[in-house]
Amino acid sequence: MPAPVPRQRAIPAAEGGQAPAAAHSKGSALDSSEARTAAPHTVAPSESSTTDRSGTPPDRAETAAHTNLTLLLIEDDPGGSPIVPDLLDQSGKPIRVRTARNLTEAERLLTDDVHCILLDLALPAPGRTGDGDELAVLKHVLELAPRHAVLALTGADDTERGAEAVRVGAQDYLVRDELDGRLLSRAIRYAVERKRSDSAERRLAEGRVRAQENRRLERGLLPTPLLDGSPLRFAARYRPGRSRALLGGDFYDVVRTPDGTVHAMIGDVCGHGPDEAALGVELRIAWRALTLAGLCGDQLLGTLQEVLEHERADDEIFATLCTVDIAPDGRRAGLCLAGHPSPLLARPGVPARLLPYDNNGPALGLLPGARWPRMQVELGAEWSLMLYTDGLIEGRVGDTGERLGQDGMVEMIRRQLSEGLHGEELLRTAVNEVRDLNGGELTDDVAVLLLDRTA
Repeated sequence: MPAPVPRQRAIPAAEGGQAPAAAHSKGSALDSSEARTAAPHTVAPSESSTTDRSGTPPDRAETAAHTNLTLLLIEDDPGGSPIVPDLLDQSGKPIRVRTARNLTEAERLLTDDVHCILLDLALPAPGRTGDGDELAVLKHVLELAPRHAVLALTGADDTERGAEAVRVGAQDYLVRDELDGRLLSRAIRYAVERKRSDSAERRLAEGRVRAQENRRLERGLLPTPLLDGSPLRFAARYRPGRSRALLGGDFYDVVRTPDGTVHAMIGDVCGHGPDEAALGVELRIAWRALTLAGLCGDQLLGTLQEVLEHERADDEIFATLCTVDIAPDGRRAGLCLAGHPSPLLARPGVPARLLPYDNNGPALGLLPGARWPRMQVELGAEWSLMLYTDGLIEGRVGDTGERLGQDGMVEMIRRQLSEGLHGEELLRTAVNEVRDLNGGELTDDVAVLLLDRTA
């Protein structure tokens, strides 16, 4: 037996105010001569249908702000008695109405141009008859049309079920015997706007949750120094170049091995996006594992280069690196540079200076089989050693367009040390001053760490 064709309601040219009292009785809404002469408004499934470039249909409530409203009425009306009076939207345009006598018809008529569904809660839900759930049909429709506004239709003696329908997910409920054109038109507009507001609030909440999860993830990826038993003091400052990010392509770490040696590292993956941040984390974790396994110097950097070559997404990606291993007595250190700026050493009574840069090796990932000489550096009894990435020295200075550079950074740190700054306060002041000199936020990632040894 062929499926019945759903009726299309007659849409009058204009709403004549509130429907007369007779409109509350069955059949009266279309008994007027105007309704008898009005031609049915048949909506093709493709009419007013829009999709974005990704092929995903936009939210029905958002589309409603730009097109005529379309209502899908789902109600069992075998006698053909209409329950929907004449409807106008807020701009005075007729609201188009489609009718379906069951959920099978409704699913076929639920195209992209439908903005609101008016559902008779008395309809049975497919596959759920006899399960005792009075809102089964509503739950089925909400699963079928999660992006559409839904109005629940109840009888005068069933308002409690209408209120429960709103708690389940409907935007509002209406009493069948109280329907008139003005009330229903307003309810449709309200439902569409509420759905749009709910959808926007849900997306905002989901965005906040994702942002919080990302922040927890990125915060968890930042290193926790392993310095138990060491007399050295540690401080670090990190500022990613990406907006609203906690982690960039710069990375650092500090660990103390069982023999008492303190190993420090700072590096920079070219670029400052999420892929570079992920690669920086991989290199940091690999460095820590290799260091705790006893590797250092050229052997350590060579292995890190193999990790980089295996993990990078493009052959042109490279990373600079500076590693320092401080002897257990704290008076001397070994230094390896892989295309990275040389650390700054400050000692009491002596102007802060950069450590030698003469034996700097190439950045990781540039030259297969490269070597990175290890230099011996005398530190003394009391000192501060600052490792940093190039984001600290490549910021602009005022309107001249010149970069701060290493010389400018050294002069700045010397002045701040003379003002009595040290530890976290020194790093915070240095990074903030570099940002101020730049005239705003720095575009590159900045990482700075400071190790101090007092007599």
